[in-house]
Amino acid sequence: MGRFFIPRQWRLVRYVWFLMIFEFPFTVANLALFGIASPNLYRTILWNEGGKMGFNSDSSSIIYAYANYRPVKIPLVWTGFNTQYHLVIGVVCMFFYLIKVTMWLLHVFFPIFSILLHMPLLAIWAYGIYIQTSPDTIDPKRSNSGAPWYITKNCNIVEDKQIRSYCMQAKSSFAVSCIMLTIYVLFLAISFYSMWPTKDALTTHKTRFAEKKAEKEKWSSTPDGSNEMTAEEQWQHMWELQQLPRTPGTSGGMYLKSPMTPRTRAFGDLEGGTGYAQQDLKPHPNWSWYGGRAEEGGFVQVQQVSPVAEQDECQYGYEGKGKGVGFAH
Repeated sequence: MGRFFIPRQWRLVRYVWFLMIFEFPFTVANLALFGIASPNLYRTILWNEGGKMGFNSDSSSIIYAYANYRPVKIPLVWTGFNTQYHLVIGVVCMFFYLIKVTMWLLHVFFPIFSILLHMPLLAIWAYGIYIQTSPDTIDPKRSNSGAPWYITKNCNIVEDKQIRSYCMQAKSSFAVSCIMLTIYVLFLAISFYSMWPTKDALTTHKTRFAEKKAEKEKWSSTPDGSNEMTAEEQWQHMWELQQLPRTPGTSGGMYLKSPMTPRTRAFGDLEGGTGYAQQDLKPHPNWSWYGGRAEEGGFVQVQQVSPVAEQDECQYGYEGKGKGVGFAH
């Protein structure tokens, strides 16, 4: 898994910026052209006009076929599916364009995402162009096995200005579809080119992977990285904890802080002591020996109590809560 590297940096960034900007006007134009043509502004008109000039069949061919009980299908290029399909994919492309631009500006539109996005878009546009150039062979006398006449021929052959404008609009729709297909092809080419890592990118990835692996081995308590201790390791850990000194303190001969209660503090103040404020002290003969050498801090202070304080302690030691500290007079 460590050797599997997916580059995140784009190559030819200037071309990507150009395609991002160049795609927007054609996406809008596609929506406008097919939105105007929907549902059937000029499709049937161009069909019949081509039939009059002998370039393809016309709508009467379907009526004659039904009258003679001959099953026939309307050519795909003249169906309503042609217009509605391109209108829908125009909306889809605009939606994904907004997402793509947002991700690009946030620097999260990686080449792998571009491939996953533009491959389906390329496929649906390729099928759309196939629809616009599908053949019309239902009439043997006026058969057309290629693109319709308004694409292959000049619109000036039509005398009617209105039909001529429809012809130019249909021709423009086909041109926009081809440009959209070309844009997605270029996007895919740059994406695949960016997916091919450079030597510097591979070296950086291997270095980063080695550092992560070393850090993981450093902090892992077990070889398998499960961070779970075996029974033997748990016993060893408990044994090490038992070897620690029972009295809290430091190892530099510093003062060892003992538990303090209001009664013991009062007795310490009565005897003129300094209480239990934390301070640095040296070993004293009245201190008890804890164990180990003196330079290792093996002394523990023992509280000194006067006979008077000891007597009062015995007298009032078992009194209940809420009673004050007893003093000898």
